[in-house]
Amino acid sequence: MANMVRIDKWLWAARFFKTRSLATEMVNGGHVQCNGDRMKPSKCIQIGDVLSIVRNQEQHIITVTGLAEKRGSATLAQGLYSEQEESIKARTEQ
Repeated sequence: MANMVRIDKWLWAARFFKTRSLATEMVNGGHVQCNGDRMKPSKCIQIGDVLSIVRNQEQHIITVTGLAEKRGSATLAQGLYSEQEESIKARTEQ
């Protein structure tokens, strides 16, 4: 398995967006940041990167714990990242 994966492929594989083209659109629109920086869909991420993803007016702050280029089951997708406690707490308080 590769050490790096394109952000648009990873977001789709991790089931943050239904389609890869939607993931690409969201990255281009500035809704996804990697380690605090705006990025392009072709940018590669690696394990340990911290992503900030805004989806449906909710912000998810996650750490990449696994890489995948293909979409698998929801259980598999949840194993690709861990969400920070503050992120979960902020969303549940809304």
